[in-house]
Amino acid sequence: MDQRVVNPKSHDKSQVQVIARAASILRALEQEVSGLSLGQIAQRVNLARSTVQRIVAALQAEKLLIAASPNGRVRLGPTILRLATSVRTDFVSIARPFLAKLSSELGETVDLATVKQDHLVFVDQVIGSHRLRTVSAVGEMFPLYCTANGKAYLAELDRDAIEKLIGTTYERRTPKTFTRLDRLLKDLMSVRQCGVAFDREEHTLGICAAGVVTRDPLGNVIAISVPVPAQRFYDRQAHIADCLLATKRALDAHLSAALG
Repeated sequence: MDQRVVNPKSHDKSQVQVIARAASILRALEQEVSGLSLGQIAQRVNLARSTVQRIVAALQAEKLLIAASPNGRVRLGPTILRLATSVRTDFVSIARPFLAKLSSELGETVDLATVKQDHLVFVDQVIGSHRLRTVSAVGEMFPLYCTANGKAYLAELDRDAIEKLIGTTYERRTPKTFTRLDRLLKDLMSVRQCGVAFDREEHTLGICAAGVVTRDPLGNVIAISVPVPAQRFYDRQAHIADCLLATKRALDAHLSAALG
């Protein structure tokens, strides 16, 4: 009679490892519209092909992955899209009270945006109380290199990743726009130090902004920014930055507590 005893801790550790491996496979397929073969996935996640095959089969059973071609390539499935849409919608509703509080404190408009490749997409906005204020339409897209929220995101990337994403030269939107990568990188160094990025009339003359980035529960980059008419921005930029960082900390703490 077999007297072996399964160690519960060992079993739990094994289950966690499988989940971590499944997550790495899903991440490997991000942005891969045409999908990847099992061999390509195995190489990217540094796992044996047989291990990848077992995990991929389980993910396909849940429609988290689907076939991308008749020859065995797979890509992200409809369940991923449904989950992502749900999380994104929930995150907007979760973040809104924090945006509203920040807007009330500053009297300024507060924007919430997501990163889509080399642009930002605005997904929510709380309009400020000042008569002279900035307003952007939800769904509007903005470039990364000349916006506060875009630069906050770029500051999290290294030079090679930035160059691959947006290139080395950029359209001059205003006389204050940074149009070359080397000059932009110098600005991003200060963003990394203080945690807040600034747009000082680089996208639109007469409009400045401060921005920070955080992540939703799926790890997607979310940017919070405060656009302000230039005539009242420069004297208040330090205070705006402090309030933005406090909002980011409060929102991150709320998400951490909610996720347990």
